[in-house]
Amino acid sequence: MGAQNGKDLLVKVDMNGSGLFETIAGLRATRVSFNAESVDVTSLESQGGWRELLSGAGVKSASISGSGVFKDAGTDERARQLFFDGETPDFQVIIPDFGIVEGAFQMTGIEYAGSYNGEATYEMSMASAGALSFTAL
Repeated sequence: MGAQNGKDLLVKVDMNGSGLFETIAGLRATRVSFNAESVDVTSLESQGGWRELLSGAGVKSASISGSGVFKDAGTDERARQLFFDGETPDFQVIIPDFGIVEGAFQMTGIEYAGSYNGEATYEMSMASAGALSFTAL
């Protein structure tokens, strides 16, 4: 995989629960991270005193964050609704030349900012709320 354009990493939200995904408008920076907790099963019998981990155990999670400017009333309104209602709709994250990650996420943070001589901006963060699927591109 060669170098990719950052603007091609897209975050999309299901707008009405029917699988109608729209890119969250105005995002300038996006980030997705995947995590897997480990379960330490090291004991006095562990060979050479090396740590041992239990295969396939632990909690997997993902998070999405993004920041941008207000561009589209529909997706701005949907983001606010998700936060205040505590909903967990499906999101899609399109990672160029890699694949599409899809699943339920909860909006865990939303911040608004603006300066006197600049544009109004927002930042949002989401945490996975169930199993995720991956489709290779």
